[in-house]
Amino acid sequence: MTETAYQKCINPDCGAQFDCGQSMFKCPACGELLDIRYDWDKIEVPGKLSDFGKRWAGRDNRLDFSGVWRFRELLSFCEDQHKVSIGEGQTILQQNDGVAEYVDIQAGRLHLQYEGLNPSGSFKDNGLTAAFSHAKMVGATASACASTGNTSASMALYAHSCGVKCTVFIGSGRIAFGKLSQAMDYGAQTIQILGDFDDCMKQVQDVCTQRGLYLLNSLNPFRLEGQKTIMYRIIEGLGWEVPDWIVVPGGNLGNSSAFGKAFLELKELGLIGRIPRMAIINATGADTLTDLVNNKKLAWNDGKVDRGIIDDYYADLTTRNFSPHTCASAIEISRPVNLKKCLRTINICDGIVRAVTDEEILDAKAIIGRHGLGCEPASAATIAGLKNLREEGLIGRDERVACVLTGHLLKDPDKTVNYHKDKQGRFSNPPVEAPNDLDEILKLIE
Repeated sequence: MTETAYQKCINPDCGAQFDCGQSMFKCPACGELLDIRYDWDKIEVPGKLSDFGKRWAGRDNRLDFSGVWRFRELLSFCEDQHKVSIGEGQTILQQNDGVAEYVDIQAGRLHLQYEGLNPSGSFKDNGLTAAFSHAKMVGATASACASTGNTSASMALYAHSCGVKCTVFIGSGRIAFGKLSQAMDYGAQTIQILGDFDDCMKQVQDVCTQRGLYLLNSLNPFRLEGQKTIMYRIIEGLGWEVPDWIVVPGGNLGNSSAFGKAFLELKELGLIGRIPRMAIINATGADTLTDLVNNKKLAWNDGKVDRGIIDDYYADLTTRNFSPHTCASAIEISRPVNLKKCLRTINICDGIVRAVTDEEILDAKAIIGRHGLGCEPASAATIAGLKNLREEGLIGRDERVACVLTGHLLKDPDKTVNYHKDKQGRFSNPPVEAPNDLDEILKLIE
């Protein structure tokens, strides 16, 4: 534990503070979400962001090699001996003019932040390295999470690396097999609940409370600290310049919440001169945030969020027995736990929220694949959303845009194969049958 960080309730009417040596994921005083805050006067933060890049020269040091912990002064909540790392954050920011043409962005202005290169194949490793570091700091011996797939894979991998038992809660038939295979292979206990992700999320919180397990969903504020570093690496990839727009998938809203906090802190530290705008993209079959923000006019309001709007909305979901459904399983969530923190990000980043159809997601995914990166469906929601925002005229053709691709193609291979084999997608590329005859095969290749 360090003296430079503490936990603070996001409710302005409460504002209770707790040291980082405690394991809690809701304020015990009022039940609201917690933030990790820092006493920046006690931290020797480099004077400019480019100083962090110099650590690549010493990447034989495990913390300098990590794309998360090389920025450790910006998430200074534990001592180095507690930091857990398996080489996360070795990701790329790729300028992609082919995808730019599809969305009508000027060549050289669209960049794709590809988080599929992380050890478990998704962005979750950025958060789990931080959360498990805190778990190690507080002496946790067992952990749990609810998951649509990616969190379970990452948690199981990190749990094995630091000797912590782990239990995964998944919804019945609501997880991609590519992701489930990882959790099982890495040794996690997997419990399948007869329900969806939201049901699993409720159960895992109760189990963690009753059994003293360390909760690893993005309700955990330490996880979001690690996810901030995705934005640091985007800035690094742009020569330490801030883009005009960040486009990110919605889902449980951990990433969008972390990203807004990252930019706010960088601005307060004087490390950036401006904050980019942000677009958060949901699927139409799981569009809680879109509906609440655009139709119900739910807003941050300096932390005094109208809880009545949320309660009424969720009550209606219950009355209708609503369950989210989308091909993008990673964002198939109707009760996002980080909703209020995401509202703060929308306020910080002058953000906008949109929803895209499964058809738009799968077409965008195929375009991304044709131009050199394989991603899971939720990642492609960013490109589908960007295309629509260009058509709306909300994002200029010459603006610099960074889209976050959150997971690898192999996370959900069934969606890819079905899209191409069914020949229903605009960009399907089905296999062609041929007789076992050389001349006939050569005709096909011609």
